[in-house]
Amino acid sequence: MTLGDQFETRFEVTEQVYRGFMEIFADRNPLHTDEAFAREHGFSGKVMYGNILNGFVSYFVGECLPVKNVAIQHQQIKFGTPVYLHDSLVMHSHLAEVYDTVNAYLFKFYFQNTAGVKVARGEVRIGLLS
Repeated sequence: MTLGDQFETRFEVTEQVYRGFMEIFADRNPLHTDEAFAREHGFSGKVMYGNILNGFVSYFVGECLPVKNVAIQHQQIKFGTPVYLHDSLVMHSHLAEVYDTVNAYLFKFYFQNTAGVKVARGEVRIGLLS
């Protein structure tokens, strides 16, 4: 991998992704599970769990990078705009820093919906396993 490398990864927030997260983690927060509650609080519908996006970052690291012998060392994400069921997202990422002495790489990323809105941004640092 070379400094400046760019990646574009597409994701869909499907019913299966939503239900899978809810069932595995038993998170029943009404903002995520109750359409009426979410609308009463100013949202267009149930807001998807933010950690679904963290899962997409994990997929990017484990499946989209040209190397597989990696481990996440640090991950940070900031949520800006709600994500809803059936949203299509593109994760734009680039290799921002390379730490040769410790075999680590820092990627900066953002998620953008089909309306062109950046819904979240962050960074993930990975280390190469020996």
